[in-house]
Amino acid sequence: MLRKQISVSLQEALKAKNQTKTSTLRLILAALKDRDIAERSKGNDNGLNDDAILKLLQSMIKQRKESIEFYEKGNRLELADKEKEEINHIKNFLPKQLSENEVKTIVKSTISELGAKDVRDMGKVMSFLREKYSGQMDLSIAGKLLKEHLV
Repeated sequence: MLRKQISVSLQEALKAKNQTKTSTLRLILAALKDRDIAERSKGNDNGLNDDAILKLLQSMIKQRKESIEFYEKGNRLELADKEKEEINHIKNFLPKQLSENEVKTIVKSTISELGAKDVRDMGKVMSFLREKYSGQMDLSIAGKLLKEHLV
């Protein structure tokens, strides 16, 4: 489903002659193809499912955020702007992201639901959040909040 949406968006971007969107979508499809090949070597002939594609997209966004940091430190603002534009194109395929306040509420309720007491329980809580809110939650924010609450 997600793979089809990306392909359709690529065709639309090509027709609209939107170069940044076209190149971003081609990068996504190339990364998908690489991962599919790796999966086939493991015996999975179906390729990546939508959850794995979401994780791939999130890692692509994370890479671009890191690049933006470096470009801004190096005063290469035009490259940082290009990365930001690519992030916006990638985000179109992710589910609606939870706000920081929503993440706080979810983290607090998950801590009490799982009975987490200290930092040793952090892995259990993070794995629960990762499983239940895959693609919707910025896990780095959740991790920071967990550290604050599980001292």
